[in-house]
Amino acid sequence: MAAPDFIVHDAKDTVGVIVKEGIEAHSKLTGWVMEDDSKVEVECIDAIPLGHKIALGDIAEGDTILKYGHDIGKAVAKVSKGGHVHTQNVKTKRW
Repeated sequence: MAAPDFIVHDAKDTVGVIVKEGIEAHSKLTGWVMEDDSKVEVECIDAIPLGHKIALGDIAEGDTILKYGHDIGKAVAKVSKGGHVHTQNVKTKRW
């Protein structure tokens, strides 16, 4: 497989992490699922910076966000598959 555009740490994750610079909206991206060495493809609907997260499926407001197979927070706004997942739409559940 060519170098992935994003990495998914656990097969249960709802987000992947962008590992390439310059991801533009409407790009077809390939991700590598580290847990089972599988591949996933997602059309990116937003420009997403290096190190930020991409939604692997539609996420509803209030849904739990899973990364590394763990709960990292909740969606505070709807995010469509391929959307940018970051502080504008995800908050911790601690506060």
